[in-house]
Amino acid sequence: MKTKTKRRILLVDDELTILLTLKAVLEISGFDVETAASAREGRSKIRAHTYDMVITDMRMESDVAGLEVVQAAKKAPYQPAVAMLTAFPLPGSEWEEEGADKMLVKPMNTHDLLTQLEALLASHEAKKAKAANATMSGAENGLEGVAEHGAGRIADTAVSRPAKGAPSRD
Repeated sequence: MKTKTKRRILLVDDELTILLTLKAVLEISGFDVETAASAREGRSKIRAHTYDMVITDMRMESDVAGLEVVQAAKKAPYQPAVAMLTAFPLPGSEWEEEGADKMLVKPMNTHDLLTQLEALLASHEAKKAKAANATMSGAENGLEGVAEHGAGRIADTAVSRPAKGAPSRD
């Protein structure tokens, strides 16, 4: 029987009550959750560990602290999904321009939160798989071209130069 690995989430928020409540909700729902109580701690954990998703409060120590966490997550080589949590949503799609994949507006009921997170993870995983397939396809096409080019050169060489000791065609 194959066991499903728990998806790892880093939750970053400077409000301890929200941090612990969301952690409990997510763990009960089957996620492996790590927490960070500041943007600095969040950035450090992003560099040190691997996560499927990073959820960060937008405003913590400063108005831009959440954006710093988003930027750190976007630079991570493992490319986690990134959700920004806020009581003060950015207008329009400004949050996307800042690098977040999703804006979560608090307060939010548990069902809506989990539905949105599952949808985000599914969408993000599909995008990553599509990108990986495109990369693999491009690499395969490149190798085929090299193989075809190389085979053609070998054939050309065989025709133009007889092997040593072979009778001349002249």
